[in-house]
Amino acid sequence: MNKKLAVYICTGCGIGEALDIEKLLKVGTGEGKAPVCKAHTCLCSQAGIDTINNDCQVEGTNTIIIAGCSSRVNQDAFTFDTSKIIERVNLREQVIWSQPANNEDTQMMAEDYLRMGIVKAQKTELPEPFKPNEDISKTILVIGGGMAGMTASIEAAYAGYEVVLVEKEGVLGGFSARLYKQFPNQPFSLELQEVSHQEKIKEIESIERIKVYTSAKIEKIAGGPGLFDVTLKHKGENVQFRVGAIVLAAGFEPYDPAKLSHLGYGKSANVITSSLMEELAKNGKIKRPSDGKEVKAVAFIQCAGSRDKDLLPYCSTFCCMTSLKQAMYVREQNQEAIAYIFYKDMRTMGLYEDFYIRAQEDEGIFFTKGEIASIEPTQADNLTVTANKTLFGRDIIVEVDMVVLATGIVPTTAIKRIIEEAPIEEKKEEPTVPQDAIIKSDILNLDYRQGPELPGLRYGFPDSHFICFPYETRRTGIYAAGCVRHPMDMAAAMDDAAGAALKAIQCIELTAKGQAVHPRVGDMTYPDLFMQRCTQCKRCTDECPFGALNEDEKFNPLPNITRCRRCGTCMGACPERIISFKNYSIDIVGSSFKAIEVPEEDEKKPRILAFMCENDAIPALDMAGVKRLSYTPYVRVVPVRCLGSINLVWIADALSKGIDGILLIGCKYGDDYQCHFVKGSELANYRLSKVKETLDRLRLESERVKIVQLSINEYDLLPGIFNEFMETMEKVGPNPFKGF
Repeated sequence: MNKKLAVYICTGCGIGEALDIEKLLKVGTGEGKAPVCKAHTCLCSQAGIDTINNDCQVEGTNTIIIAGCSSRVNQDAFTFDTSKIIERVNLREQVIWSQPANNEDTQMMAEDYLRMGIVKAQKTELPEPFKPNEDISKTILVIGGGMAGMTASIEAAYAGYEVVLVEKEGVLGGFSARLYKQFPNQPFSLELQEVSHQEKIKEIESIERIKVYTSAKIEKIAGGPGLFDVTLKHKGENVQFRVGAIVLAAGFEPYDPAKLSHLGYGKSANVITSSLMEELAKNGKIKRPSDGKEVKAVAFIQCAGSRDKDLLPYCSTFCCMTSLKQAMYVREQNQEAIAYIFYKDMRTMGLYEDFYIRAQEDEGIFFTKGEIASIEPTQADNLTVTANKTLFGRDIIVEVDMVVLATGIVPTTAIKRIIEEAPIEEKKEEPTVPQDAIIKSDILNLDYRQGPELPGLRYGFPDSHFICFPYETRRTGIYAAGCVRHPMDMAAAMDDAAGAALKAIQCIELTAKGQAVHPRVGDMTYPDLFMQRCTQCKRCTDECPFGALNEDEKFNPLPNITRCRRCGTCMGACPERIISFKNYSIDIVGSSFKAIEVPEEDEKKPRILAFMCENDAIPALDMAGVKRLSYTPYVRVVPVRCLGSINLVWIADALSKGIDGILLIGCKYGDDYQCHFVKGSELANYRLSKVKETLDRLRLESERVKIVQLSINEYDLLPGIFNEFMETMEKVGPNPFKGF
């Protein structure tokens, strides 16, 4: 591409009153050598857009630098055809709204940002969307034939997509098929309802776009979005087909009651789980297992093993409603029977509270808050339940025919994991490379270098950026729905399934256009590897958060482009710097901050370089500007896709240039991580520990480099972060490499 630059400086929103526009224009025509360099009172207006378009037609400009407001606003106005390179320079939020007007330092900041933007535009190449040699499949694979899986299949089919539904059991229905009745899922309804799975099954049978395999197992899934090659074992034969995206709706299993001996399980046949209670009710009269005697008194124990750090640490959402429902089974069977419900807390959210109130009004259902002290067998196969710490201020002791334990649920992805044998790792003084928790569950059997299943959170649920991107997993094109994603009731699981189906459709359509999915939706760049210099160190394949790279037998990385989320973590990991994107590379970013003018030491104008994540930190910086929060004028911000994309050579180059201090500001990480690329901030923290060791050896103070975690709503902390770091730089003194 033969580039012809055009620089446009907006003078609206107070920019013209706060900065010397003529000096900025000289930067564009002088250092930038832009043949077209203009100022305009309102570039985002129709007149401003017409000016840019006219110059493109008349002057042949094709590389456009727009200096004005943040790139996060007016995106519709500044969208041009794909033959143009567009670079936005933020003079409003990040300069004049955070710095005093008509000030020397403010002017220097604006000029530096313009220089950086011009260099980036000069170095950037037009992206070319990735087009595989094979056709992109638009079929959706749904794994799991329960209510979530059936709903996802139906919704995708009605949207016009072919669906392959795979269920391991002989019939569809999943856990719902085991239920006697379901609690009300309609607003203001107080009556138990018939289970609706049969209606779903009939609907699926009527839709030609849905191909169903029951008694089937996934043997292998290879490839990536648009190109998933699936091998299925069905009736003793292998069936192979290609799909574009996958909805994982594999459901849950009840928590293992064998671990609940302290609640009497295993000591008496009449201590059962809520799952067995459904079977008893479905078979007719509810009779206790030991002797077939009809029950007249039943105790329901809530949170049986749940919300217990030593057993199942979380709440499973629907157990309370299940026990209310089953207490009504007992009462409907025999109006003389009584149900005791012992709870830690009753959790009946939203309109389910009406159903709870209805149960409270039933004189045959007795509620008490308390902790179960013991459940002991008595004569005649009865059981004595003792609860302490009750609201009555004394122990409660009742004798019942049967005890029902409201056990929690475990996602099928974690069935083979013993939760109590996987404690949270204690933090170590020495940081280590973050490792994924991949649990062998024999569901997906992915042909991925990083493992056959989905990485999970500490409780085994397939992880995602659950704050901004529900349904996403760490394997692009695979979307979790229902109780395999997190505990939820049937109605919520059906809504969840519809959402996952839509995400699968979005993934297919974006992939077909060669565009990235979440969070860089629409990005047409992708990593290009200069393999001649690859040393097979395996850093990129190890550290990619999404398993986008496999390896050949010689450990060479094999990119699977449709899996890639374009975060650049591989670029940051590579010591040989062989990985780059058309508009984001070691050279592009490095050249941009090398364009910063660093004053001599005697001018006493230090420079801080702040690499800031585009997902949380840059929006927070914009909001700080909107709120007119002021901070040191000596900081220069470099937006990055993710802290994980920061290559250590940038830090070395910045210090060599004379930059006094370097900040890395990115998303939070940990159990409640907010990093949009999951591991980026954590990896940057690990890499930074190595940088500090190098700085110490070079007699450069390790305090010159610092990493900060920041949420998007913590914009008010940024001035303090910048100013505090500036104070640290004043203490350690100027960079000794300044001027070399």
